[in-house]
Amino acid sequence: MATSANTQQHQKVLNELAHVVVEEGASDLHLNAFYKPMIRVSGSLLPLTNVPELTHQDTASLLALMLTRAQRQRFDDTWEIDFSYYNDQNKVRFRGNACIQRGAISIALRVIPSKISTLEELNLPGQLLDFTKKRQGFFLVVGPVGQGKSTTLASLVEHINQTRPAHIITIEDPIEYIYTPKQCLIDQREVRLDTESFEAGLYSAFRQDMDVILVGEMRGHEAIGAAVSAAETGHLVFSTLHTNNAAQTIDRIVDSFPSFQQDQIRVQLAASLSGIFSQRLVPRIAGGLTPTYELLINTRAVSNMIRERRTHEIDTMIETGSEEGMISMNGSLVALIRKGEITVETAMQVSLDPKGLERLL
Repeated sequence: MATSANTQQHQKVLNELAHVVVEEGASDLHLNAFYKPMIRVSGSLLPLTNVPELTHQDTASLLALMLTRAQRQRFDDTWEIDFSYYNDQNKVRFRGNACIQRGAISIALRVIPSKISTLEELNLPGQLLDFTKKRQGFFLVVGPVGQGKSTTLASLVEHINQTRPAHIITIEDPIEYIYTPKQCLIDQREVRLDTESFEAGLYSAFRQDMDVILVGEMRGHEAIGAAVSAAETGHLVFSTLHTNNAAQTIDRIVDSFPSFQQDQIRVQLAASLSGIFSQRLVPRIAGGLTPTYELLINTRAVSNMIRERRTHEIDTMIETGSEEGMISMNGSLVALIRKGEITVETAMQVSLDPKGLERLL
């Protein structure tokens, strides 16, 4: 009976914390033993001062409410886990990660909006829709953790769902956005729940008559190789990488392979890549966050650079490729400054080439 009462109490706490997240428009909720719960609002981390510090038992009990039995066993074995959690009372979905710190459980929960926003609502360039119209190719959305990559990809996949019949397969760890089939047949597979790994799910997709595949994250050269092969063989592939810009993304992909395979992957990538979109979320003067971005389109010149190991020239290609639809990060930052959206100081902090940005101002 005491255990049941304890579970009910922690479920009440979890419901109340989820309610605060929704009411405050927070993007993240942090539950750490020895600390008060904290939320992230418009990029700033704020403690919930009217809530007591959590104990080790609190975080353990809260985590147990969010995991299946199999997930709890895996966490006990590995001391860390990625998972998804839906709070039914507040109708809010989270992507979660739990780990051990100082011998106690730490939980980070990222809000997954129930509505998939359009590119216009996300303040992203409309030319990204061009990549959804392709029948094959490899398109990557890149950037540091927490910069909206999954949200951008979800918007692109949802646009396909609304505009043409196709078989879409997603392979995620964990599943984030839930798609309601409209014109498309959509299969969503979660790593370790529905498939053993990203690469296993990718190879299986080849036999499932798929048109479009979303790979939640490129992890290891096996998964990258399978994704590139899928793009080469008549499929449209979307995925993400934790890299800073287009040139670094290409180098990261190539460098993930053994040296004897790197020339081959350069040739394959040069032929199959559609584009790379790099994005950041930056603080607005009026409050909240707004995206700034870079877009590389794989033209014949870019393809030659990839094949010939000249990725160091790609930044210049982006800067001079506006007529072909490319967008430089500095150009995007300047546009935001001129619109009065962000300060020059913010732009300088975000820019990977501050001297180049200064020349544009």
